Amino acid sequence: MLFVDKIRQLREEKQLLQRQVSAFLEMDNALYCKIERGDRPVKREQVKLLAKLFDFDESELLKLWLADKVYEIVGQEKDANGILNVVQDNIDEYKKNKYYE
Repeated sequence: MLFVDKIRQLREEKQLLQRQVSAFLEMDNALYCKIERGDRPVKREQVKLLAKLFDFDESELLKLWLADKVYEIVGQEKDANGILNVVQDNIDEYKKNKYYE
C-alpha cells in the first residue's frame, strides 16, 4: 500500500488531523479514515487535491496511486513479474510506434 502509507506520512508531517483532511476533500471523516486504512479506494481527483493540500508533487503521488492499482490487479498472481514484463514490452512498443505523447 504505497499510496496510503505516503498520504498518512504526509498528513503527519504537516501535523494535520484526519478530520482536517476529510474537510478539505469535502467528505465524511469516517470515509477518509477508511482511505488511510486502505479499505476505500481514492479517486484520481482526490489524489490531485491531496497533492495540493500536502504540497507534494502531483505526478509522484499519482505514480504511487497507480502502482497500488496495478498491484491490486496482478500483485498476487503467480507470475506477477512476467505479467508486468508483458505490460512493459507493450508500453515500449507503443512508444516506439510514436503513439505515446
